[in-house]
Amino acid sequence: MTTHLRSMTGFAEAAAQDGSRRVAASVRSVNHRFLDLHAHLPEGFEWLETVVRRQAREAVRRGHVDVYVRVESAGAPEVRVNHPAAALYLKAIEGLKAEFRLQSEPDLGVILRLPGVVEVAAPVGPGETELVEQLLAGTLGEAFDRLNRMRQAEGARLAEEMAGGAERVVENVEKIEILGGKAQTVYLDRLRERIRDLVGQNPIDPGRLSQEAAQIAARSDATEETARLRSHIIEFRRVLEGPSEAGKKLDFLCQEMQREVNTTLAKAPALGPDGLEITRLALVVKAEIEKLREQVQNIE
Repeated sequence: MTTHLRSMTGFAEAAAQDGSRRVAASVRSVNHRFLDLHAHLPEGFEWLETVVRRQAREAVRRGHVDVYVRVESAGAPEVRVNHPAAALYLKAIEGLKAEFRLQSEPDLGVILRLPGVVEVAAPVGPGETELVEQLLAGTLGEAFDRLNRMRQAEGARLAEEMAGGAERVVENVEKIEILGGKAQTVYLDRLRERIRDLVGQNPIDPGRLSQEAAQIAARSDATEETARLRSHIIEFRRVLEGPSEAGKKLDFLCQEMQREVNTTLAKAPALGPDGLEITRLALVVKAEIEKLREQVQNIE
């Protein structure tokens, strides 16, 4: 089947290099009701978040999206020791030694691992700001393009599975309609006989008898529910083959289908032996719709 639906689950990465700078990006997405974007940028490059958010919004409409960016220099990184920060840590250690009469000496390796003592600088030199932005824009464009190709492939697979589920719903609804029509006729005749037995020899208008029996029988008639269920399934199939970004509409249709099935289940017990079979079939339909809704949760 032809579909433009996209899954909200995917992963992709890309990288680009120009001169002394290399920029790499990886993008991971999972399902979410809205666009929930998280940009993970290296220290000192937080200003690139604007680029990340702009391109993410152009590429993705819904989902929890994590974007990881790395900016590397072709040369060796500059490592600096923050002497004032180290002095403050040492002063605090000496104070603790004096207060608690400790004899051990501070471990240099531990001190160097303390926050703010060692800084790895990745300075942006003159003219490099624009270069890094351009590299990131190109890298993200490629990463998001790969992500969407993956999500579209997954969306096509989900659409095929959902089309099969919709077909099974239709097959069982047809069985319910056939049984319901037969059971309704038998139920109506049985209801008239019971009313006559209750009335006995007392005179009663035959027209009124049929009217009352029909009104009582209507309470167990699920014809309208199955008709609406069919209508929802037709629309569900149409949306599957339509444009992308249909997840919310498909979810709404699943909710409406569940509503009709629940009403059918509530009416079935009044139909005697056939009602038991209708109940069984309606439960099968309900389970299929629940599967559909689970799959829909991952559609953008």
